Amino acid sequence: MDELTTPAGSLDHIQGKASATITLVEYGDYLSPHCGEAHSIIKKLMKEFHNELLFVFRNFPDDSAPEAMIAAQAAEAAALQNKFWEMHDLIFEQQDQVSESNLVYFAETLNLNVEQFENDYNSQNVISKIESDIESGIRSEVTDTPTFFIDDERLESYDETFESLATAIRKAE
Repeated sequence: MDELTTPAGSLDHIQGKASATITLVEYGDYLSPHCGEAHSIIKKLMKEFHNELLFVFRNFPDDSAPEAMIAAQAAEAAALQNKFWEMHDLIFEQQDQVSESNLVYFAETLNLNVEQFENDYNSQNVISKIESDIESGIRSEVTDTPTFFIDDERLESYDETFESLATAIRKAE
């Protein structure tokens, strides 16, 4: 079983309680329909396992789809204004609407400072964060999205259903 080579840490985007006993890491691509499906499953998991589950999202944009990278850049730029999860959710909920101009519209919708967002969007800081996520995924032998790790071990049983992830989390408890 493959292991996560870069454990969750302070540079990650994390949802859940610090006292959670189980960590779920996703390497995801904002434009992947499979990641879009996983997004709604994760939302349900966070409600069901809210005390036990810590969720980490790492960028792993498909390099053959330029929009995937700009979506990741938008989420990371929003993170610099403490709105990562809001942008993350909005992009997944509007996957078919991702374009540079719509991402700026999303930033406006989230009441971000749009000038700062546009500056941060192409900044080396944002690009480096995404590259760091990609590198950690490559080191952990991630080849497609979504790829999940539960407590640093790759989840092989995910079949795009809520039950497959919920069962794996219950086994980790």
